[in-house]
Order: sequence, then C-alpha cells, then structure tokens
Amino acid sequence: MRFFPSFLSLPGLALLLTLTNPAAAQSRQDILLTSNWKFTKGDVANAAQPGFKDDKWQTVSVPHDWAIYGPFSSTNDLQQVKIEQNNEKQATTKAGRTGGLPFIGTGWYRRRLAVPGFGPGKRAELVFDGAMSNAHVFVNGKEVGYWPYGYNSFHFDITSFLNPSGDNTLAVRLENQPEASRWYPGAGLYRNVHLLVTDEVHIPVWGTYITTPDITADFAKVKLRTEVAGGSVTQNLRLDTEIRDAAGTVVATLSTALAATDGQQFEQNLVVPQPRLWSPETPVLYTASSKLYAGSALKDEYQTRFGIRSFTFEANKGFSLNGQLRRFRGVCNHHDLGPLGAAINTAALRRQLTLLKDLGADAIRTTHNMPAPELVSLADEMGFMLIVESFDEWKKPKVKNGYSQYFDEWSERDVVNMVHRDRNHPSVIMWSIGNEVPDQWAPGGTKIAKRLQDIVHREDPTRPVTAGMDQFDAVVNNGFAALLDVPGFNYKPHRYPEAYTKLPQALMLGSETASTVSSRGVYKFPVVVAKDKKYPDNQSSSYDLEACNWSQTPDEEFVQQDALNYLMGEFVWTGFDYLGEPTPYDESWPSHSSYFGIMDLAGLPKDRFYLYRSRWNPTAPTLHLLPHWTWPGREGQTTPVFCYTNYPSAELFVNGVSQGRQTKGPSDKPQTRYRLMWSDVKYAPGSLKVVAYDAQGKAVGEEEVRTAGKPHHIKLVTDRSSLVADGQDLAYVTVRVEDAQGNLCPEAANEVQFKVSGAGKFRAAANGNAASLELFHEPHMKAFQGQLVAVVQASDKAGNVQLQATGKGLKSAAVTIQTGSAK
Repeated sequence: MRFFPSFLSLPGLALLLTLTNPAAAQSRQDILLTSNWKFTKGDVANAAQPGFKDDKWQTVSVPHDWAIYGPFSSTNDLQQVKIEQNNEKQATTKAGRTGGLPFIGTGWYRRRLAVPGFGPGKRAELVFDGAMSNAHVFVNGKEVGYWPYGYNSFHFDITSFLNPSGDNTLAVRLENQPEASRWYPGAGLYRNVHLLVTDEVHIPVWGTYITTPDITADFAKVKLRTEVAGGSVTQNLRLDTEIRDAAGTVVATLSTALAATDGQQFEQNLVVPQPRLWSPETPVLYTASSKLYAGSALKDEYQTRFGIRSFTFEANKGFSLNGQLRRFRGVCNHHDLGPLGAAINTAALRRQLTLLKDLGADAIRTTHNMPAPELVSLADEMGFMLIVESFDEWKKPKVKNGYSQYFDEWSERDVVNMVHRDRNHPSVIMWSIGNEVPDQWAPGGTKIAKRLQDIVHREDPTRPVTAGMDQFDAVVNNGFAALLDVPGFNYKPHRYPEAYTKLPQALMLGSETASTVSSRGVYKFPVVVAKDKKYPDNQSSSYDLEACNWSQTPDEEFVQQDALNYLMGEFVWTGFDYLGEPTPYDESWPSHSSYFGIMDLAGLPKDRFYLYRSRWNPTAPTLHLLPHWTWPGREGQTTPVFCYTNYPSAELFVNGVSQGRQTKGPSDKPQTRYRLMWSDVKYAPGSLKVVAYDAQGKAVGEEEVRTAGKPHHIKLVTDRSSLVADGQDLAYVTVRVEDAQGNLCPEAANEVQFKVSGAGKFRAAANGNAASLELFHEPHMKAFQGQLVAVVQASDKAGNVQLQATGKGLKSAAVTIQTGSAK
C-alpha cells in the first residue's frame, strides 16, 4: 500500500511480545542475562575462548555502561570539526562534544551460558536489545554473528554452537571508534540481553504483525499474522488465540489450522466487541494469548499486551487520533539517563515519562536512533505517541567514523529490524528515516530517501514516514521534502507558510523546535533576547530568551503553531538535558552536557518547564515566578520578573507594592503572547508575589518567593516511598539546601555527602551543572543553585533502605524508603 499524503488513513492495533510463563509446558523461555558477567576494558587476545581465565576481570551486571564512571577529561574523544548544522565556517576543537567520558576503545564481556531445557528438538536464540557498538558475539569460541549499529536490536540463532553437555561460554567484543558520534553514545552492553529457548517448531523473533482494518464503536476487526519456523503443514500446525480485556475477561477467540497455501504464516481475523481505544489520555491495553500446536503437542506460547486505535493524516487539517483532531505536544530525547549513563533502567525511564506527563507532553521523538524496547513498552502503558527514528547519518558523513561507513551494507537490515521490533506497538505513530542528514542536498540523496521510505512501507504500510529536515531550500527544491509522507522541519517556523505553498502534502510537522538554552536557576543581566550568548561561568540564563544561531525561543514556534491549521504540533529540543553537545560551550572546557533541556540532567525542572506546562497542561493550574529573589548587591537595580501561567493575567507585588497587572495577548513581540513580564522591577529584599486572575477578573491563585537567608539545613524529598526489591528499582531523592525558614537557598553550592544503609545502595547523584566534573557514582556532590538529586537503588531483598545526607555547616536529613515484592 502506498501512502497518499492528501489523506492517510492509518488504523492500527499493537502487539507487544512479552515473557512467556516458562512453567507453561516449557514451550518458550525468555531469560534475561543480567548477572555474573565478567568485563574488561581493552582488547584481549583469546578472550572468546572457553578456557580463557577471566577471574581478574570486573564482575558486572548488564545493562552496563563502562564509560559513565569517568573520569571526565577534555582529551576523551577530542574532535577538530566544523559543524555544518551549526552554521560553522571553520573547524574548531570540540572538547566536550561527546560528553568528555572515556567511551572510546574496546571492551570484552564474558559469562557462562546455561541453556535450561536445551536438547534435541530445541532452538536457542540470543537477542540483544542494543550493544554499543560493533558487536562481535561468540559462543564457545566461535563467532555467531556481528552487528555494527549500537542503537539497534538484533538476534542470532546459536543452536548449532551450543555444546550438548550444556557447558557453554558466551563472549561479546565491543568497540567504539573515535569521532563516531555527536553526543555521548554510551559504551558496552548497555541494554538487555535475552536468551530465548523454544521448540524446533516456533514463532521467530518479531514474527507477529497485527493491524485493525476496521474500528467502530461496536467492534474492532483484528488481523493477526504469525510466522512459523521449523514446522510444516504435515505436522498439523494450529494456532489458538484468545484476547482478554484489562479485567482479564476473554473477549475474542480463534483457532486456525495452517494450510498448504499459507506460506508458513498464519492469518487470523478476530473481532473485539465494544473496543476501548488507546490514546495518551486513555492508554487502554488488552492481552492476547496464542498457543502453537503440532497435532495435540504444544510447541510455542506467548502473551502480549496491545492497544486499539486509529489515526489519520489529512491535508489542510493535520493529525487525528481516534477521529479527534489534535497536535503533538512532543519532545525530542536522547537515550542517556543522565547520571546513569546509557545503561537502560525501567524505573529511570518511568520517572522521565512521569515528569513529561506532568508537563503535559503526549509525544516523544526518539532522537536520533532506535530507542530501548523498555521505552516503547512504557509509552504503550503510560500513553505517549512515538516517532521512532533510525539514523543521524546516511552516506554523507557528519563525523569521521559515523554510520556512513555502514550505510550501504547495513541500512536496509537496520530499518527492517527497527520496524519489525516496534511495528505492533500502539504508541508508535510514525517512523523517521533520518535527522538532518547531509544527503538532503547531496546528489542522490532524494533517491536514498525514497529507498528507505519504500523499505518502511514494505514492512509496515500502516504508518507514515517522516524525517527531520534542516536544509529548507535544498529539500523544498530538490524533491526530498515532497516525497516524504509527512515533512518534518527543524527550526523553520518562519518558513512553514512557504513550505505549505510549495509542497503537495498540505501538512507538516515541527520535528525539532526551539533549542532554547538555559541553566536551571541561573539568571543573567541585562535580560535580552540573544543568540549564541556565552558567559565566563559556562552557564546560560534561565530567563529563556537565549537560543542558538539556528534556533528560536519557544514563543516563536508557539505563534506559528497557533496560526497555521496544517501544522501538526512540535517536538521540542529537548525534554531533558543529555550528555554531550554542550552548545554554546562545545569549544569551552569544562562543559559535559547540553543546555537545551526543559529539565536538567538530574531531571529537575527548569523555568522553561512551566512555560511549556502552561501551554500543554491546561487541566492543571500553572503559576510560576522567575527569577529567585535573593540578590545581595543588586538592591535598587532593574531585575525583570517573568510569570509562566495558564491564567490570562496576573498582578505582581514586591513587598506588598503592586508592580501592575499584565495580560497575555497578541503583539509584535512573541513573548508577550505566552508570558507575563514586568521588565522594570527594582530588586528589594523580601517578598515577590504574583496574584493570578481568570478571564472574569477573579483572583484565582498566587505564588510567592522570598529572599533566602544563610544555608541552614538539608531537606530531602523522595519521588517514591516504596520500591520493588528486584535489584533494579530506583528512588530519586531531591536534595534542597534551605534557610532556617525553609526557603530554598538559590545560590547554595554546599557539598553534600550521602550514606545509604539497609535494603539498598547509593546508585548515583546529579546536580544539573553542565560545567561540573564531579563523578556521578561517588556518594558526594555539590549542590547547584541550591539543589541536586540522589538516586537510591533497591536490593533484591525486602526491607527498609535509608538515605542520609550531611553537609558541613548544615543540619543533616534522612529519608526511609520501603522495599518489597511487586503488588
């Protein structure tokens, strides 16, 4: 099926492959290989051989990122480069471009590989959710496969490599090249590794595909295609499938025999009555159970969660989900988890999505690569729409050793794996085939784009294809933008109308917007709109008026999104600060992380969080003042005050004296439409208060900030009071340095020491300071602008875990968190 950009009808239902109960006839076992790995940095001869002595290697758990433990250094992946996307005219030295962490080089992982139940008539497969990078996988000293792209999932059949005696050794060699990335990629087995044991007759990895050709209020038609490997019609193969709703009630069943004309693929058509539709507001998930039989013998079994939803992309109207027009309130996110590095952790991801929910976001673009499968599953569960992205580079390179070296040989295989793994998820709405690829303007680039889009359409004709384009004139004039199902423009709000007149689709997307820079709690004077502004302390102002030479403040995008009905929303760069790309300080060390985030590297909201929240979360009141009101030495000086609110107007008071009422509204200055600003306020210690008014002029809320005294004590605020005792669950504890009256000390930089006791351990800390070189895993860190975050990890035994925080001259604090079994 070819897409027709004038009207794209895209119904879909998602199937998510999950762990099968191993006790169910032992037909399928999906075993996470997490513990008892041995690791060493550096290349080692004969490390793949079973008899190799690895007792002196480090014992680690997977997922594992070997580089996040540092130390930071300006010489780690030092790049001399001209960044064309940043409009640079000559090459300069970029010390912190990839985060200043030691991820370059070779690393080896080894472990004993037990394969329960393996024997004649069984198959064994290794599934890697991601391995950074250039993975060579060995079983019993023999190489079973190679996969270069560190962000993609891949799998190898290892049946013929296993010893009948059951004594097996798994080894993985990984190598990160220098100048292979534009941000911190992580290092090692940073995503999960699965051992999948099945019968000879089985459903292969990613062997299912579900669509819903018809959805009404009364029923949803569900089409399930299931591949079979290792079997034939002569074995009397049969697939029994049942669908259960969220309450566990069976709502549809079907038993289908494999016919000679089916080509080793079952096709089942079921009907779900009165379907409850999936959306970000109602992420309703069903469960499907399928059993594969050969005669009366159970050969394979799996359970899935899925959701039912339909969507359309319509010219001059935009995007509709389940028949309702809406716009994407989206963010772009890199894959790292701040102080945890690239090592995937479901609790850390869940915390990020919880914060994004409060922001009012409903969509994520997985920039600029395939995400961890845990993110896609959580998006299904929590209600986020995803653009799943593939590449940052095609044939024409951005960096010396980027994906361009693999593109010709590997791009189709990488796209196929991406689509097959994630095409059954209800959260996935679009596929992106690239981001700001230089092939936009290079000869042959449009043909490459068509080839990649055709591959996606072949593997999944139910979703459109987009790409993030930044070279506007090139892509509009050479046909690149015209061939995409959905044109995505990066940082081009002022050119949307021109694209609308020149492109056939009559719709488009802000695929990457704003790139406003700020440091949480840092304010610079005078307060002016500025591009590429730099300061001696390597920070950016949180008045949210500073952007890059190619980008804008949030308000400029807001104006266009509100004015143009063919726009389908935006994906802000970025939801969270990330490791690497410390623009505008990528030539000024030390600076190891970005400034673009709506939230900082610790996940603490910046002021900009409330600007977006006031727009994206209309059902919750937002009333936020900036800056802080502790400015010794600024008495009597002009100190502008901004208010981010979803109320139409507000009045500001300094020590009880009104500074006037401001009302949001159209003007030639975009900021005045979305912010309330008092530009001439004179600083005086004491109270800064704002009173908000509704449309009828009634006072409906107030917010007050007071001048802080000297740092007095530590306050701990945990995001969770209980954890699952699984050895992985996390609590994020915000650490505040406050004065005696409980006011945040906004300039405090006290060092805080941490001690964890009981049923858990100290995992990491982060303060959001891009210019700090403190190591995340050490149990001490300086507060940045009065705050930081400590991460506590549960053990695998139930009990209480206590975090104690102390600091010189500060009253200490402690918090206790319960751990136990999952409910």
